[in-house]
Amino acid sequence: MSIVMSFCGLCLLVALGKFLRVKVRLFQLLYLPSSVIAGLLGLLVIQICGSHLPAAWTAGWGRLPGLLINVVFAALFLGVTIPPLAQVWKRAAPQLAYGQVVAWGQYVVGVGLVLLLLRPIFGVSSLFGVVVPVGFEGGHGTAGGLGPTFVQLNWAEGVDFCLASATAGLISAVVVGMVLVNWAIRKGYVKAHAAVRGDDPYALSGVYPVDARPEAGRQTVSPSSIDALALHVAVIGVAILMGYGLHQLLIQLELLIPGLADNDIKIMRAFPLFPLCMIGGLIVQLCVTRFAKVSLIDHGLMQRVGGTALDFLVVAAISTIRIEVIAQNWAPFLIIVVGGILWNVFCVMWLARRVLPNCWFERAIAEMGQSMGVTATGLLLLRAVDPESKTEAASAFGYKQLLHEPFMGGGLWTSSAVLIVAAHGGGVVLGISFAAIAIWAVVWWVLLRGRGEVPPAPLP
Repeated sequence: MSIVMSFCGLCLLVALGKFLRVKVRLFQLLYLPSSVIAGLLGLLVIQICGSHLPAAWTAGWGRLPGLLINVVFAALFLGVTIPPLAQVWKRAAPQLAYGQVVAWGQYVVGVGLVLLLLRPIFGVSSLFGVVVPVGFEGGHGTAGGLGPTFVQLNWAEGVDFCLASATAGLISAVVVGMVLVNWAIRKGYVKAHAAVRGDDPYALSGVYPVDARPEAGRQTVSPSSIDALALHVAVIGVAILMGYGLHQLLIQLELLIPGLADNDIKIMRAFPLFPLCMIGGLIVQLCVTRFAKVSLIDHGLMQRVGGTALDFLVVAAISTIRIEVIAQNWAPFLIIVVGGILWNVFCVMWLARRVLPNCWFERAIAEMGQSMGVTATGLLLLRAVDPESKTEAASAFGYKQLLHEPFMGGGLWTSSAVLIVAAHGGGVVLGISFAAIAIWAVVWWVLLRGRGEVPPAPLP
């Protein structure tokens, strides 16, 4: 019965989170996702009730993020027609260069603050430097998925700090982002914008009008053979299995390499599974595109499966944050989070207009929302300044994700950086991050500076 009670407890929080989003004006004005509201509610209940809350209600919640993040990443590219690399580069190169600098800069800020200030004064772990990039750029899913990795690296409290960072980043992305939107409108930096108002009940509550509800996806198979949703979940399972196979292969290869087999930290064993699930999903999609006459995978349905997994992941992850761990190091945590926010604001207000070719603010505010929260936050802020997609910002932002996501924001580098800090200290990651920023600066200066922009095109 504990499984039933645990599932019902999560579902109750999800429903209450949506109810509060519809009814509470503050949550509407902050555009907080219902899953975040539900997670904060769960965290409050657990902290208040403590040992009086039956264990069955929260059984397994701590392990759930590590499972569901695999579903989220496996579904990322399933059902997407992967365009040629040259086309993606042509459409999104300036946006990609800017997004990469923003992402790598979060490592410079986080790791740099730990090396120069937080470790000498507060004695925090070297891994504290990844709190900002994992929580901001990666989000709740990446933070929760790295939980087992932090445990193997003997820093179990890392998941609590990263989840708290993700929550702070998402809320500040909306609050600070809307302040910047109003600033840009007053300065005349925005070409076409919607009035920043709070009188649209549907937008504020997050409920579509009955006559304007979009499709959740398309059924690709007849229910008499198999339900379309069941097929899509099965395909995700195949992608996860391929990712698991890759993980096991890497573990065996590590044991065969002289020097690595004797290390106290087994790098490949500690490497999280979810980035490899993303690769598994990409392999499945490439095989379908190459060999299937008619694709049975619908990206809309894949988004719904991945979105469902992410919502439940966020609720379970936030609810199980150990407040006492954050309280023990609240000062360094506050400093590093504020440093991450200031870096993103600097990028929007100073760097963007010098790097991005046109509609620089629209592009930059979308990047800020994504790099501090989730992609949906970036699109929300972009919609405030470009509601009808009259600029190239939405197209460039979408194409850029195809090259950005596999490496940053929970991708291969996000996971690798944690292991490198654990094995070699923050100095190596800091040096790599500076080098990456320098490389992208050279790429922009040599290839992209003054480049004309191609007309916007719909995403594949």
